[in-house]
Amino acid sequence: MAVDSPKIIGNIPKLPTKWATVVIPFFLSFLMSGIISMINMLRNLGWIDGFISLWFHNWMLSWAFAFPIVLLLLPMVRKLTGKLVHMPPMK
Repeated sequence: MAVDSPKIIGNIPKLPTKWATVVIPFFLSFLMSGIISMINMLRNLGWIDGFISLWFHNWMLSWAFAFPIVLLLLPMVRKLTGKLVHMPPMK
């Protein structure tokens, strides 16, 4: 009997484990760019008419830069972290 692979929703299968190295930075850059862009806009403009629309536009622009930058810098950050933190090899 074949074992069904885990599903996200309906018949959409979950990604293999190796994709975590892309999915984690994807969500992290999404959340961080949104939070930081909102804080910066609130500090600089305050709550103005059309704030949400303007913020969303700026957030998506920020995220378009943030995600590839995180992917590029992640190997260097892992290496630097390894110099500061004892990290046994992953199995």
